Amino acid sequence: MRRRPGLSVRLKLTLSYAGFLAVAGALLLAVVWVFLLRYVPDNSQGLLGVAPNRYLLVRTFAPAAAAAMAFLLGFGLLGGWILAGRMLAPLVRITAAARTAGRGSLSHRIGMEGRQDEFRELADAFDTMLGRLESHVAEQQRFAANASHELRTPLAISQTLLDVARKDPTRDREELLERLGTVNTRAIGLTEALLLLSRSDRGHFTPESVDLSLVAEEAAESLLHLAEQRGITLGVTGGAARTGGSAELLLRMVTNLVQNAVVHNLPAGGTVTVHTGVQGGACVLRVENTGPPVPPDLLATLTEPFQRGTERARTDEHAGVGLGLAIVDSVVRAHHGTLGLVSRPVGGLLVTVRLPRTP
Repeated sequence: MRRRPGLSVRLKLTLSYAGFLAVAGALLLAVVWVFLLRYVPDNSQGLLGVAPNRYLLVRTFAPAAAAAMAFLLGFGLLGGWILAGRMLAPLVRITAAARTAGRGSLSHRIGMEGRQDEFRELADAFDTMLGRLESHVAEQQRFAANASHELRTPLAISQTLLDVARKDPTRDREELLERLGTVNTRAIGLTEALLLLSRSDRGHFTPESVDLSLVAEEAAESLLHLAEQRGITLGVTGGAARTGGSAELLLRMVTNLVQNAVVHNLPAGGTVTVHTGVQGGACVLRVENTGPPVPPDLLATLTEPFQRGTERARTDEHAGVGLGLAIVDSVVRAHHGTLGLVSRPVGGLLVTVRLPRTP
């Protein structure tokens, strides 16, 4: 947006300082006139017929007063210009950093030194914002690269299957359709997960009152058949935990946690426990499962997009697309909650979600 050029802030402050100093000098001279000169008689005779009178004092005082006013005005302009420059120096650095960031360089920091004041508080807030923007942009770039790679895989497989079918007309048609259907289903699931992740990142939803205990029961019921197929005991315990948010996103969050706990459990005989309750003024959801030990270096990356817990799960029909815990983390952040992942000493994972409680 183009604007007409105007006076700089430094010039405005300089004129303000000079004007204030000139007004103060004029008031001082007015005080001298009102409280001193008006008590001097116009004509007075003193010793030898010579005495100070108002006319002589005014004639002597006026040039000196004019010279003092001119000096105050010049001193105010020069001193105001210097003082304004020193005061606005931090703002110049902040403006330069903003222009650098506007050109795409987010690694630059102001690093304002000195004691705390309004400018340094602004500089620190600007540095914090730049740090978050840099982290967010890097995360988005990494996410876009991973998403492109993951979407390219099913498309490449579909193209390969079609090329093979075109070169070999005698190939089993049912097998081809089944494999294409599996690949297509995976691509659709990945696309839906990406859309859901984007929606939860934006936080665009109408909040409503949601009971996590009911959501946990619904999620466990939908995955009970999968747990029975794997010989895993799935249970829901605890009481009501009412929070505010999107019922759809919270259901997807709990479903992802339970499905992740079932898929990454022991081959048979394992357990998955979902517990809901209120603790310390917050709604708490805990999903605990048995299974193989989770290495600490892997635990720190589980909430990143396209990270999978084990290679065994990748070949499974419920392997997912590596966005389960990333979606969980995004939904939790959109609901102003916290997500904690702890590796159980005996194997498996304990996931704790804390959300604000609705009275």
